[in-house]
Amino acid sequence: MRIASSYKWEISEITALMADLWLFLSEDERQSFAESMQVVTYRKHEPIYEVGNRPEYLMCLISGKVKIYRDGVGGRSQLLRLMRPVQYFGYRASMAGECYLTSAAAFEDSVVCLIPMKIVDFALQKNNALCRFFITNLAQALGSSDLRTVSLTQKHIRGRLAESLLFLRDTYGVAEDSHAIAIKIPREDLANLSNMTTSNAIRTLSEFAVEGLIVVDGRKITILDEQKLKLVSEIG
Repeated sequence: MRIASSYKWEISEITALMADLWLFLSEDERQSFAESMQVVTYRKHEPIYEVGNRPEYLMCLISGKVKIYRDGVGGRSQLLRLMRPVQYFGYRASMAGECYLTSAAAFEDSVVCLIPMKIVDFALQKNNALCRFFITNLAQALGSSDLRTVSLTQKHIRGRLAESLLFLRDTYGVAEDSHAIAIKIPREDLANLSNMTTSNAIRTLSEFAVEGLIVVDGRKITILDEQKLKLVSEIG
């Protein structure tokens, strides 16, 4: 890990970005969190944590993109989630009293705020509002995971890929200059996100392009016909 040096983040900037969490803290808790937090930069592809590591921090993505994944049978990765600023991650395992079951890595150069879980745990012991904040976050994540499980196991590959493209667009938005989805994702990662082989992802992308649903320019993908792509996702 490296402390971010290219830009000196002020505590006030970090707390403003984390306002949804900060709102539920007492003044003493805010001081404790602020004094113990670290702001760390991770380079593209750099691991943040790995399967089997002991969880030590509540993590908040300040800038950049982070992928949560797990290597499966034959070393093939399953991309489970893509994080966007400002989202919290890395704390579930600590609350469950176990080591990490997944790995996390920077999808691009990213800045992450780390708060020791021992500080968070101390606050949770007496702060009911903070407990509800994390319960809500975990419940929402569980709901999304349930829906994703159904999609990955029951949809045809066209439906899975269409859903992934819409998910990426909804998560990261579009670039102002090109209207392309604001993440340049390698075909392998797109395939892992959609639970398919890379060759199937490439072929299906080409089919979508021929059908006028998308435009593909290298790693840049632009959605042309959202309604038809949603239909493919729904009937997949």
